[in-house]
Amino acid sequence: MVTSDSEFAHTDKAHPAERDSVSIEVDGVAMVRLLGPHDRLFRVVESTFPDVEMHVRGNQITLTGDAVAVASARELVDELVTMVRGGNDIGEQEVESSASILRQNQGSPNLLLGQTILTSRGKAIRPKTLGQSQYVEAIDNNIIVFGIGPAGTGKTYLAMAKAVQALQRKEVDRIILSRPAIEAGERLGFLPGSLTDKIDPYLRPLYDALNEMMDPELVPKLLAAGTVEVAPLAYMRGRTLNNSFIVLDEAQNTTPEQIKMFLTRLGFDSKMVITGDITQVDLPEGASGLKLVSKVLRDIDDIHFAELTSADVVRHSLVGRIVDAYTTYDAEKQRDDYYSKNRPRARSRNHEGR
Repeated sequence: MVTSDSEFAHTDKAHPAERDSVSIEVDGVAMVRLLGPHDRLFRVVESTFPDVEMHVRGNQITLTGDAVAVASARELVDELVTMVRGGNDIGEQEVESSASILRQNQGSPNLLLGQTILTSRGKAIRPKTLGQSQYVEAIDNNIIVFGIGPAGTGKTYLAMAKAVQALQRKEVDRIILSRPAIEAGERLGFLPGSLTDKIDPYLRPLYDALNEMMDPELVPKLLAAGTVEVAPLAYMRGRTLNNSFIVLDEAQNTTPEQIKMFLTRLGFDSKMVITGDITQVDLPEGASGLKLVSKVLRDIDDIHFAELTSADVVRHSLVGRIVDAYTTYDAEKQRDDYYSKNRPRARSRNHEGR
């Protein structure tokens, strides 16, 4: 979410704040790309700094107000200008994320959010939040990465983008994408139709993402050649996966035995990314391998756990609020269940009368 100016700078009300006014000349950038349609992005910046007056005339932006707040607003505008000059399209998500990064002193938003992983059909695929940027960096720097977070945080999409990037750079020979077919209990042999007919509904989201990132006419050829493989988790058993970029999606629906089996498929010159949302487990309570593995493997070198939150949701802004509401509800329910189970039982009347 966009933060208020009070989170960027604190002013002692007993002493009037020093005021300042600065003008920023924006050259070489179409102002509509910076300000957004109908100045929508400009309004986001304004709401971030309510104590700063902002005016635009031609290619000049003027900021007036509290000196500290003006300096922070200028830093944000400068970063956004640099991102646009670098060929990046920005939206409300990038503006809000850039403000958050600067507020937390995490570095340059342009460097963190402006690095394109892939360009597909003229659209750049890149991290849009600080958490996503740290997740992508973790994939670059580790052999096995767990991306754990709620729906809409881009954990699977970014992992697949990194897989396609690695294939295009010839860093790996093939991509392997997998999901547990939990709805079928992994017993696909009992379902009617061919193998493709059986597994397609469970793997369709992975195919859809592939077709977005690669030439749709090329994808079937890569699948036929085995350069790209999309398969249910059950088909990983007994294999050693060398020179591969392997992505396991929906890992919260793996049992401890299944995720151990999957992790031990890792071969030489390979990389694994395992994604999941531990709040959406379709298995019996206590049976999720993803929940267990974070306790078992967290301190091993070359294994990284990236935690994404509602702040990293890049779908409709309402999705982030829905995630927060359910997180609060689940926490309250767990607390109530705990107290219900541990509440001292009332002594019976017969016992009290003795």
